[in-house]
Amino acid sequence: MRRVSIFGATGSIGQNTIDLIARAPEDYHVVALTGASNIKLLAADAIRLKAEVAVTAHEHLLPDLRTSLAGSGVEAQAGGQAIIEAAARPADWIMSAIVGAAGLAPGLQALKQGTTLALANKESLVCAGALMLETAKTHNARLLPVDSEHSAVFQALVGEDMAAVERVIITASGGAFRDWPVENLAQATLDQASSHPNWDMGQRITIDSASMFNKAMELIETREYFGVRPDQIEVLVHPESIIHALVGFSDGALMAHVGPPDMRHAIGYALHWPSRRALPVERLDLAQVATLSFRAPCDTRWPALRLAREVMESGGLAGAVFNASKETALDGFIAGEIGFNEMAMIVEEVLGIMSDTPNHIDATMTLDNVAQVDHLARQESRRVIQKRAG
Repeated sequence: MRRVSIFGATGSIGQNTIDLIARAPEDYHVVALTGASNIKLLAADAIRLKAEVAVTAHEHLLPDLRTSLAGSGVEAQAGGQAIIEAAARPADWIMSAIVGAAGLAPGLQALKQGTTLALANKESLVCAGALMLETAKTHNARLLPVDSEHSAVFQALVGEDMAAVERVIITASGGAFRDWPVENLAQATLDQASSHPNWDMGQRITIDSASMFNKAMELIETREYFGVRPDQIEVLVHPESIIHALVGFSDGALMAHVGPPDMRHAIGYALHWPSRRALPVERLDLAQVATLSFRAPCDTRWPALRLAREVMESGGLAGAVFNASKETALDGFIAGEIGFNEMAMIVEEVLGIMSDTPNHIDATMTLDNVAQVDHLARQESRRVIQKRAG
């Protein structure tokens, strides 16, 4: 019986992971489930899966969690430190699906126990890729990708020699505004940005898809995961979301990963790796799909992609600045303080300010320094947002 933990259990990735585990409860012992404010769902899943501990990130919600778990035998804890302590509990496989930079510290703690970390938290590699990889190496732990694109690349590389890889192509649906006239984007509303044509995801990642900031993050992740040069990584807009990634080799061949837009495939591959097991996902009927379309992304429509390449060129802690300013700008858009197009403008401005400040982007990559730069970038982003708002 495998011991598993799920960090970010109440989000879409966490819920899909729970769906797979709940289909074979005899195979798993659930150690820890963590969530944020959805106490009812967190408690219900913890009781159903007989978890050892359930942790909410919000300390003021601990009484509610204790009440919901009363009589179940599941331990209740709360707060950021409690989440890190849960990550130190022995487990064979840990899902890292906490949204945002808050997922970095628990992920690092999990790696220190030498376990397998299934990584759905983009921010960990964007903010501190070198630190994550070095920690995994030092403790003989394994990182497995859960983003559909990076899982696809990982699968396409099975049995291949990285020296023969010429390019890696990750695909993007294009999000809600892929066919909008560019001049209309400045007037895009929150509701319009929160509706994805292909995927059923949370609001923040759906908006990031519309702005292509999610794909910008994935560009950086691809460099970190697979050690390829930035100029070897391409993005291709593929509205059908059937091909998730392609790997191009020195003989001209392209290996593509083809599958339905269902995150349980990537999660299941990481959960069962190195084996493949049956998954409850749709089987594609390519005759019914009939047509697959592709187009190059437009930097005018999606400036986030250009900014990601500049971040990779800068190196150091530029990724931490990029992520913090992106998250803060997204908060501003959701709050109605700034427009859709202004998110990229704010990220670019904050990257410039932080790059010109000594001991920020060029600081040594440690968890403390990443946290400090993250804090400063959020402060600077708020200042820029306030300036624009008024």
